[in-house]
Amino acid sequence: MLNIMLITVVILALGFDFINGFHDTANSIATSVSTRVLSPRQAIVMAAVLNFWGALVSHKVAKTISSGLVQGSLEQYVIIAALLAAIIWDLITWYYGIPSSSSHALIGGLIGAAIAYASGFSTIIWKGVWEKVLIPLITSPIAGFLLGYLFMSILFAALRPFSQRFVNGWFSKLQILSAAWMSFSHGNNDAQKSMGIITLAMVSAGMLPKGSDVPWEVMLACAVAMGLGTSIGGWKIIKTMGVNMIRLQPINGFAAETGAAIVIQAASAIGAPVSTTHVISSAIMGVGASKRLSAVRWALARNIVWAWVLTIPVTALIGAIITALIKLAIS
Repeated sequence: MLNIMLITVVILALGFDFINGFHDTANSIATSVSTRVLSPRQAIVMAAVLNFWGALVSHKVAKTISSGLVQGSLEQYVIIAALLAAIIWDLITWYYGIPSSSSHALIGGLIGAAIAYASGFSTIIWKGVWEKVLIPLITSPIAGFLLGYLFMSILFAALRPFSQRFVNGWFSKLQILSAAWMSFSHGNNDAQKSMGIITLAMVSAGMLPKGSDVPWEVMLACAVAMGLGTSIGGWKIIKTMGVNMIRLQPINGFAAETGAAIVIQAASAIGAPVSTTHVISSAIMGVGASKRLSAVRWALARNIVWAWVLTIPVTALIGAIITALIKLAIS
């Protein structure tokens, strides 16, 4: 029974990573596709390869997920409930083209499932939730917005003497590099969420001691799942971010992707599971605001922010409900 439950966790975690790949493909390539720097096929192939590579580089974020948010031994069905909550939310937001956070969906599902399992808050490591989740949740989009605004303002000032044709020609090439860095950064942070969940399940099953590093087999499986998911693409969200929010030129895409990648890499270095969706979305808003505030479609931006705000509480509720139903069924 235990082995079946653990296998179920692994399958769901890899499924979540696959969905994360196509749900969050837009994080890496929306601006490159919308500015026509890369064709959709070229952009997706590049993102898939670099998501895979980024996922293999480190595991600090995975350690946060596996041992920094909940304590004690959890039943496997609790982790299953957390994964189902995240998958449900990802599919709903993908269907409506809303760039929500897969990372926070998983974290919210895990917190809600753990609370329902313990019938209280004793299993939650609140210091870890506050320092690694809530503070980055607030600060990373702000940092993305400010860096997008700052880079775009500097580029505007520095390139004012040059023609639009000259600027577009150069930044059509430079944006490929920034999109590649963004793809690598996405894999480096986002694929680690599933690595952490699988490691947590293995610890709960007694296969690994608490605080263990992520096994290389788990890293490889999650990297492959995210790379395959990325290869499918998430066109609805690409349209929302790359076309509907603001009109982008190559220089705008370069500024947004560079600012976002810096924030994500800094978060990965300290083991903070930030939302790549939040960061790149806010960086695009910052780039648009540097032109003029009216360049950003703020009604759409408001809907995106509401999705950010609701992700953790809604997925926590879904995770808690699924856990309660499973507890009732097996009691």
